[in-house]
Amino acid sequence: MSLPSDAFRLVAARPHDPLRTYHPRRSSLGPDREEDLRVHFPFLGFSVHDDTGDGPLDTTSMFGRSAPLVLEIGSGMGETTAVMAAADPDRDYLAVEAHLPGVASLLGLVARGGLTNVRVGHGDALDLVRRALPTESLDAVHVFFPDPWPKARHHKRRLVQPSHVALLRSRLVVGGVLHCATDWVDYADAMLEALSADPFLENTSTGFLDRPPHRPVTKFEQRGLDLGHEVRDLVFRRVR
Repeated sequence: MSLPSDAFRLVAARPHDPLRTYHPRRSSLGPDREEDLRVHFPFLGFSVHDDTGDGPLDTTSMFGRSAPLVLEIGSGMGETTAVMAAADPDRDYLAVEAHLPGVASLLGLVARGGLTNVRVGHGDALDLVRRALPTESLDAVHVFFPDPWPKARHHKRRLVQPSHVALLRSRLVVGGVLHCATDWVDYADAMLEALSADPFLENTSTGFLDRPPHRPVTKFEQRGLDLGHEVRDLVFRRVR
């Protein structure tokens, strides 16, 4: 597997590429994360653009087994993914993050935690879903605290919108779940509307959920809570 390019080609969208759902940004890695990237990426990581090609992703070879698969979209610095995967050893986790410091951070957590059920992708998760994940291949999709794109003119860039919901749902097995969380009230309402409109999905609650105990509080989430933000979870299940 090739190391991810620091040129950030993946965020330089061409005119006919789909709109990106995240803010492109550059951040320094620092020596520890540079070392984690250099040492662990070849074994625990993959590049969405350079390593996946145009065919289905061979997750059986990637993990060395065939197990239910969870896709984590935007794993951030990786603390939540590492905790959830450690508590869920019978499922494999594909954690995809566009920003290199987060990739490096999670690689370090996975390696030092001895986790064998996590692989870390660098790139756009929706690109991976479109090109390399077959229909009905995922047991769950996690979308925790995606970029809220708060300005109305940017709402078209939000990750949770009807076309993306349909794409992600198509990759779920029947019975698989799409779990979203946000601390932006208007985005939560838009998420609920988009998810409820999909005829193949069913809300596991009557509306929003309190944070399920298996989803740990992230540092980002805690900052929002400290500011008085209301966190809302949604868990929808594919029913047909």
